[in-house]
Amino acid sequence: MAGAVPILAHPFAVFLAALLLAAHASAQQQPPAPPPDAAGCNGVLLTYTLQGRDKIRPFVAAPDSQPYSFRASATVLNSGTRTLRSWALLLTFAHGEVLVGVDGAVLTSSSGAEADLPYNTTAADAGRPTSFTGYPQTDLLTPIATAGDLTKIQATVDLVGTLFAGPDPFEPLPTALSLADPSYACPPAVNVSRTLSTCCVLTAGTAGNDSALDDPALTRRTGDLVITYDVVQAHETTYLALVTIDNDAPLGRLDGWQLSWQWMRGEFISSMRGAYPLEVDTAPCLYGPQGRHYKDLDFSKVLSCDPRPVVLDLPPSRANDAAIGGIDRCCRNGTVLPKSMGVAQSMSAFRMEVYKMPPDLNRTSLHPPARFTIRGSSPLNPDYQCGEPLPVVPSEFPDPSGLASTTVALATWQAVCNITNTTATTATATAKPPRCCVSFSAFYNESVVPCRTCACGCPATTQPAVAASCSTTAPSLLLPPYALLMPSDRRAKEALTWADQKHFSVPNPMPCADFCGVSINWHVATDFAGGWSARLTLFNWDDHTDMPHWFTAIVMDKAYDGFEQAYSFNATAVGNSTIFVKGREGFNFLLRETNMSGVDYPVPGKLQSVLSFTKKQTPGIDVVAGDGFPSKVFFNGVECAMPLRIPSQGPSNRGVLLPMLSSLVVSTFLLLL
Repeated sequence: MAGAVPILAHPFAVFLAALLLAAHASAQQQPPAPPPDAAGCNGVLLTYTLQGRDKIRPFVAAPDSQPYSFRASATVLNSGTRTLRSWALLLTFAHGEVLVGVDGAVLTSSSGAEADLPYNTTAADAGRPTSFTGYPQTDLLTPIATAGDLTKIQATVDLVGTLFAGPDPFEPLPTALSLADPSYACPPAVNVSRTLSTCCVLTAGTAGNDSALDDPALTRRTGDLVITYDVVQAHETTYLALVTIDNDAPLGRLDGWQLSWQWMRGEFISSMRGAYPLEVDTAPCLYGPQGRHYKDLDFSKVLSCDPRPVVLDLPPSRANDAAIGGIDRCCRNGTVLPKSMGVAQSMSAFRMEVYKMPPDLNRTSLHPPARFTIRGSSPLNPDYQCGEPLPVVPSEFPDPSGLASTTVALATWQAVCNITNTTATTATATAKPPRCCVSFSAFYNESVVPCRTCACGCPATTQPAVAASCSTTAPSLLLPPYALLMPSDRRAKEALTWADQKHFSVPNPMPCADFCGVSINWHVATDFAGGWSARLTLFNWDDHTDMPHWFTAIVMDKAYDGFEQAYSFNATAVGNSTIFVKGREGFNFLLRETNMSGVDYPVPGKLQSVLSFTKKQTPGIDVVAGDGFPSKVFFNGVECAMPLRIPSQGPSNRGVLLPMLSSLVVSTFLLLL
């Protein structure tokens, strides 16, 4: 404008403005500052900050019962010299917290079981800590190995939920804050301005094993069953994953496995080879964010949009199917055997194409699913509890054409699943009942000591009418040998007739049956100066299921060193007083219960073999007194209920108590050395 006088800035003001702008730009480029307590912690700093809470309905008169919505964040900062592997944060809530949102970790609860939202910490944990397992950032590296990069040494868990407490200024914070890793000791947390913090340090026994520059890639995992998740191809929007199930349990097996997991980042399955989903449903994608993002994708060809798919193995008939087969170690109806039955049969695998969602649309943004679960379809299969997938050294695959080269996976994670169920094998045990039982007989006694009463559980809840008509505590009645081939109702009648002939006492009411789907008879057949022999007979009472590739393990405390061979079965002394037995060709298929012509009752599938023993390696063995009977028997990995007496050699032909079994406690699965 004409006549305007230009305004000249003072040189000092210009300098001050430039200085402030530079400081502001520098502050924007700096990573977020660590918590204020980090300066004094040379271990793992844990913090919990209550960011805010709001009063919500219903409004109640009792102040301590008023619900509030709350927002909180917890941080795990590794300030030490050892990488924090597979971190898990433990929070002990005390104000009836109900968690409705968790970000930055997987809620696994104090028992290690899968936890779904909303999660009532009071009902589920009952005062025990609630566990948050790191995901997708499972490991926190050291400041030395990362030049203090907070994105690699710190993890943040954001929580949203409801709590019940009085009004401000009361601060409803957890009562305890710690790590699940027993290598660390965490002192009581300190509350400063709505922030709970504690510094966890390595215990004396582990402090010397740390390394500031240790390799962030984990070694391969071990456990009863290992699920390996390999990414073998990666694109911007999709990747190809190979999933392998590897059974390392010495006696564990799965029949008709069902594998499940949870997608944590909106992924969905486009196609599969070697397996198939239990339910094909694309509606969650079509009407969800996947459909809005992939507008041109034909979702009718998508295989599964379930955020928690259940995957099954293919039958053998589809192994070479051009569309869904063609994967090594697939297509065995979900049967996974222990390695003692053959290494090739101890693994199962399938491949799938996975679509990703923003913000992971680049070739290097790869994340595995979480919350793996696996179970078998047979009641004889064990129960498993799986941990979260952890990064490991990438898998290597041999060249399919036979060249000496190997192909390395782009990324690999492994989830370890361990057997959790314990079996009640004694008369007084209260754990999960067995699924099989053992009877004893001998050449020197006319009677068979049958399976225990309610050996595989009493029918009080499932069959109340049966439970009311029999005794669940009375000892089972001795049987004639031929009654072993009869079903339980017919067997009871034969036991009464046998008791009348032999003048045995009979309780009133009669003892209940064993209610087992599989029974095993151990019969001492001979006993002479140089050795002895026993006959092992398997009975399958299931009228629906055949049992291919069966196996059993016999624990012989006194006679193990004298074992020589089995005849119709393959038997191997594997150590730990255990003889591992499986069927030879033609004897490895235990048929189901069938109706046989000539009898008016169903008969079980049956297999039998003789086992021979020498006395040269076991001088002083007393076969008849009890040394010729096993102390434990396992069938298909499940420990069977044992009888509490053995056949006597006295003139009365009555069973006598077996001392080494009368004090049995609940046993876990045998670990073969």
